[in-house]
Amino acid sequence: MGKSTRTDAEIRQELETERTQLAEAVGQLRTELTAAADIRARLGGKLPVAAAAAASAGFVLAGGIGATIRLLTHRKRG
Repeated sequence: MGKSTRTDAEIRQELETERTQLAEAVGQLRTELTAAADIRARLGGKLPVAAAAAASAGFVLAGGIGATIRLLTHRKRG
């Protein structure tokens, strides 16, 4: 392998630059994740409506699954 022509000082400077860039990237990512995960801000005052819609969708899906299984297994109600 060829010998490196970089000095210790140059390597240290490159490492420091990389650390700084990494710290900035992590900070930016943290800010973006916080904004993306803030459901209250995204939904505003419609959180109760969204919760009711989610509960209704879950109820319908659960009923739909139950009806399909009943149809496939030929079980009759009652």
